[in-house]
Amino acid sequence: MTLAGTVALVAGATRGAGRGIAVELGAAGATVYVTGRTTRERQSEYGRPETIEDTAELVTAAGGTGIAVPVDHLDPEQVRALVDRIRTEQGRLDVLVNDIWGGELLAEWGKPVWEHDLDGGLRLLHLAIDTHLITAHHALPLLIERPGGLLVEITDGTAEYNARNYRLSPFYDLAKVAVNRMAWAHAKDLAPHGATSLSLTPGWMRSEIMLEQFGVTEDTWRDALTREPHFAISETPRFIGRAVAALAADPDRARWNGESTSSGALAIAYGFNDLDGSRPDCWRYLDEVQGAGKPADTTGYR
Repeated sequence: MTLAGTVALVAGATRGAGRGIAVELGAAGATVYVTGRTTRERQSEYGRPETIEDTAELVTAAGGTGIAVPVDHLDPEQVRALVDRIRTEQGRLDVLVNDIWGGELLAEWGKPVWEHDLDGGLRLLHLAIDTHLITAHHALPLLIERPGGLLVEITDGTAEYNARNYRLSPFYDLAKVAVNRMAWAHAKDLAPHGATSLSLTPGWMRSEIMLEQFGVTEDTWRDALTREPHFAISETPRFIGRAVAALAADPDRARWNGESTSSGALAIAYGFNDLDGSRPDCWRYLDEVQGAGKPADTTGYR
């Protein structure tokens, strides 16, 4: 698989899924613009050490060309300037990945709307929804100038799963459901231009924040199974990265237009594995094992 000559924008690539996607696109040879609010000079309110410069260097080390651009995707002028820069420097945009998020610290699990902090809940929605719409507004005109463009909206949970399950709080639930619907709506507008839009979710992802919460590293993540046995189904951020790279390299990617899918489902469709050689199918596991109250057992699910 090669993406040499492909120009991608991974919006929200400081850490987690965005970083994994950017690196895998780079590994396939793409030029990848990576954006976020945390740089080596300035941190976002997260206060975390990961930076967009780190991500860009990982992209280049993997075989692509990583370009870090500080952007607050709630600011339309910053996003417009970003797209103008891509147009000037590359003259094209082939792949847009909307992975902007930033709401983990604002979500209050298990609280009804009247108990949840209102300012935090509303900011969570702005970060999850407004950022994606602002970025699409400015970037899609460049994407559709050439047929075959790909828009991937990253969320948490497939449309099918989210329709049947309450996602922790009204604010978080709406944020994750809305992105699935947004991708479906964009698909209607993009199809006449020969472009494809879909929503994509990772499974239980071993992001930097998740590993830290369990007190483990990527090398020692299995130590967390004594605390949470179902963590056995988890996956690296590179797994969803390989899903996006497979989509970008697929000349028949239009078959996914308007769909909501997962890293595990695309691994089955395209035949790729996670870094350890396994193929976790998290959302089927959540339905059939964890959600059904069965003991943790990934047999047949990775």
